[in-house]
Amino acid sequence: MPLTDLACRRAKTVDGTSVKLADDKGLYLLVKSSGRYWRWDYRFGEKRKTMALGVYPEVGLAQARADRDKARKLLASGNDPMADRKVDKLVRVTASGNSFKSVAVEWHTGQSVRWAPITASKTLKHMETDLFPVIGHRLVSEVTPPELLATLRRVQARGATYTATRLREICGQVFRYAIATGRATYNPAADLVGAIIPAKVQHRPAITEKRPFGQFLRDLTAFQGADDLTKIATRLALLTFVRSQELRFAKWEEVDIEAREWRIPAGRMKMAKGSNQAHVVPLSAATIRALEALREITGWHTSLFPNMYGGDKFMSENTIGRMLIRLGYQHRQTLHGFRASARSLLSERGWSVAALERQLDHSERSKVVAAYARSEHLEERRRMMEDWGSLVDALEAGDNVVPLARAA
Repeated sequence: MPLTDLACRRAKTVDGTSVKLADDKGLYLLVKSSGRYWRWDYRFGEKRKTMALGVYPEVGLAQARADRDKARKLLASGNDPMADRKVDKLVRVTASGNSFKSVAVEWHTGQSVRWAPITASKTLKHMETDLFPVIGHRLVSEVTPPELLATLRRVQARGATYTATRLREICGQVFRYAIATGRATYNPAADLVGAIIPAKVQHRPAITEKRPFGQFLRDLTAFQGADDLTKIATRLALLTFVRSQELRFAKWEEVDIEAREWRIPAGRMKMAKGSNQAHVVPLSAATIRALEALREITGWHTSLFPNMYGGDKFMSENTIGRMLIRLGYQHRQTLHGFRASARSLLSERGWSVAALERQLDHSERSKVVAAYARSEHLEERRRMMEDWGSLVDALEAGDNVVPLARAA
């Protein structure tokens, strides 16, 4: 017998056990201690499915029957009513601009002006790869901590624990932005602090003692398994100890041989943070000799290290790394490790932490110190880089005693 409004109003559980009150054509009222819920059972393909049609009394008997009949028409036309409803919701969410993806892209656009291009690109790539396919369609206000944790653990399961930790931080910023713009009231990422155990920091291999570093320099000079461009790129990397993208994307217009400076645009620096100030790399005599040798190879191009296979692309980020492996220095020295090599060996020679940190383009952790760290320490850095070039030349020649290039 079909249900009546009176039966719906009086419906109760039996000794705390849920009860189903059948209506007609698969519609029923599921009575639980937590409330009364409309459900409709149907078959699509060979599978039995249950569709939720609302909560009584917010959705009355007449409305529940109307929704059931609408779903039956979709089923008769060969469509799955539940799948159709999900598509409708996805369209509404995307159109409203309140989906997680919409809010995240809007947040990223605003933040990108403060970041170096490489940071903006990597952040967007992480979201496109691991977040948008899973929760991108969800209303930003409806994403739950368990749902977000499951998404992050999928990333962690493939061995990318650091990426999972970074994604939790990104999500936290996206949700805070959603709250600030009135599209959410809660930040589920805040409840996941500590849920993803960070991976131990793996420092890049680097030789930090003079004798083995000198042997590395001699091995590099004698190596016959790489082209001259790659060997010169490696030498410039260790003489200037800049980051990979700062080296590979370098252009000849940035280099001033007469002023003995290489001015790297702020946008290519990791720690730019929206600054318009270029990072100055003083050029030692050893560095200028390497640049002069390089000009004979790529002086015709706008870039110091073009992709020699043609086009406007730059040298691959793996080129130097592969050469170091062939040279026999896998797990002993990396391109990024040249920064640690230079810092350690120059620190032993008495150069100030301030000059070293400024040359390495490291951020000042103390905001108070950073506010007063206006000096570029440029003159000291010129002497320091000349000292480094002289040390590299001496170690390459097998001489471990090099005069310290300091002013009185």
